[in-house]
Amino acid sequence: MVKIFCVANQKGGVGKTTTTVNLAAGLAKVGQRVLMVDLDPQGNATMGSGVDKRKLELTIYDVLLESASVAEARVKSDKLVEGGCGYDILGANRELAGAEVELVDVERREKRLKQALAEVGPDYDFILIDCPPSLSMLTLNGLCSAHGVIVPMQCEYFALEGLTDLVNTIKQVHANLNKDLAIIGLLRVMFDPRITLQQQVSEQLKTYYGSKVFNTVIPRNVRLAEAPSYGVPGVVFDPSSKGAQAYVAFAQEMVERIEKM
Repeated sequence: MVKIFCVANQKGGVGKTTTTVNLAAGLAKVGQRVLMVDLDPQGNATMGSGVDKRKLELTIYDVLLESASVAEARVKSDKLVEGGCGYDILGANRELAGAEVELVDVERREKRLKQALAEVGPDYDFILIDCPPSLSMLTLNGLCSAHGVIVPMQCEYFALEGLTDLVNTIKQVHANLNKDLAIIGLLRVMFDPRITLQQQVSEQLKTYYGSKVFNTVIPRNVRLAEAPSYGVPGVVFDPSSKGAQAYVAFAQEMVERIEKM
């Protein structure tokens, strides 16, 4: 059965999109069937997956407004297929910003994505949803669709405060809209072991959240940062880099964790 996960954090700039596209590519690399859903109007996950958001005929916007199905709107990146990390992409562009307003008076507005994904569930092992940094109607659609949330975070004190807000949001959605929703795990990203503060926050995370903290740690890595300008995930751009290898290891850890659930 397909597992649907949101990659979410209410704090911006913590590597949500980098995590989404590299986890998708990593999962594809270890033999999983993957759909990546871009729920952010900036469309960075779309571009980072090798798809030009400006040339898309159908996007997640059309799916949410029920003028197209996921099967009609999804695309596959040729760049990723060549790299052996091919996954399907449900892309986004600036049009998506208008969906917030257009969904306000619509019935079942927070369940639109869940219903659309249910139709293609049998086609995939994993569906990953890249959420915007704010708690919007788009993020709510993602959280209502998902079985769990993957939280990428930097090991800094402000990140800990943001995590508390996110945990409270997830609890509210779990109580009122989606009984399946839970935190799958916290992923430490942009980690630099030379910085004492980051080591301290990392230890605090493990103390408070225990097994919810993934064993894999994503290091701060220049090659991961360069990859989006070439329109591919870091896993494809430079497979030998420490960042790429960490995301492939994370993908394997995800598969193992899901098998135990």
